[in-house]
Amino acid sequence: MSFPHLPDSARLWIFGVSRPLDAREEERILNEVDAFLENWKAHGHPLAAAKEWRLGRFLFVAVDERVTPPSGCSIDALIRALTKLEDELSLELVGGAPVWYREGGEEGPLRRVSRAEFKEEAARGRVSGETVVFDLSLTRVGELRAGKWELPARESWHGSYLG
Repeated sequence: MSFPHLPDSARLWIFGVSRPLDAREEERILNEVDAFLENWKAHGHPLAAAKEWRLGRFLFVAVDERVTPPSGCSIDALIRALTKLEDELSLELVGGAPVWYREGGEEGPLRRVSRAEFKEEAARGRVSGETVVFDLSLTRVGELRAGKWELPARESWHGSYLG
């Protein structure tokens, strides 16, 4: 299944890679995720899953729950596979709940900071309600398609850190 063919109701996970990757590392992650998804099952039933890679830093994984819903064990298997890649490539991909934003405008470079650092940046006036943020907490493909992933901080939960 390809990502564009997933329904809006598909379950979504978004992972941000902690550092830029070289071409070899990017290819390895994408190939290993493809191989994992080809064999991903819940209680012995194949999952209708797909991935997408955006901006050289974000991995989207989604499952059409109408076909087979993922189980807790199958989700754990995905996290284990990604954690293994983290260890092998010395990067962070899972957890940590970082804040992602664009520095200096809509086309600015990507920044990844802790929530505390984002709050400090807001207090210093370095980020504002206009700062473009990335919401990795989305859980449905339809939210992504509706533009709720990359948006001004004032329109996202990030706005609570702006004071």
